[in-house]
Amino acid sequence: MKIVTWNVNSLRQRLDHLLLFLKAETPDAVCLQELKCQETDFPFMEIEAAGYSAVALGQKAYNGVAILSRLPLGDIRRGLPGDEEDGQARYIEGILTVPDKRPMRIASLYLPNGNPLNSEKFPYKLAWMGRLATHAGTLLRNEEAFIFAGDYNVIPEPRDASDPAAWINDALFQPVTRASFRKLLSLGLTDALRACSDASGLYTFWDYQAGAWQRNFGIRIDHCLLSPQATDRLLSSRIVKETRGWEKPSDHVPVMVEFA
Repeated sequence: MKIVTWNVNSLRQRLDHLLLFLKAETPDAVCLQELKCQETDFPFMEIEAAGYSAVALGQKAYNGVAILSRLPLGDIRRGLPGDEEDGQARYIEGILTVPDKRPMRIASLYLPNGNPLNSEKFPYKLAWMGRLATHAGTLLRNEEAFIFAGDYNVIPEPRDASDPAAWINDALFQPVTRASFRKLLSLGLTDALRACSDASGLYTFWDYQAGAWQRNFGIRIDHCLLSPQATDRLLSSRIVKETRGWEKPSDHVPVMVEFA
């Protein structure tokens, strides 16, 4: 079973890329972020024609998350628990019915960027991460197999950036940001990619500016965190880097996790 996360940075603009990727890789489920469209504008028909059902939480011009699946998907939750007044479209989850296996809960998340540091956006980012940790704790107590997949906007370690010094004053690399990410891991979650590779130079994002892609000036901010029950089924994880070289690409690339 293959599960993918991908910040597509505008679904309507990258729909052809997504459909090409689905045909080439045939993942069982895909978590999308930064749709930048409302649900009324979501391309359900095109995605269904490719063999996938879809659930989405949209927002005009900003944010937006979705889950595509070739497997039955139920028990849909839209929005991260913990703040009923939070109207930003950043979290959606459901339960995949896996043949001959226990079900797996899957979440697509788009964690706040948090910049600039001296604005209300940074406290919102940290509060959002706290809510995510609380929700993860609840699911862990239920001993569920689950995957939190998405754009975390967190550079966990210096090796996850080609030039760590360039990010010292960025919300993605602040000590408290990284500590909040480590808290998730300390709860018992596993970073799927790091469970499979300790290599440096593994990046998922290259800015559009200053030739970042051509210079390999990248960072790793797209992650798949697994519960112990999901980790027991982990076979491999890899970054599908080649999509960044496509014409008019997203600045993020897919991360794929394969389970037994």
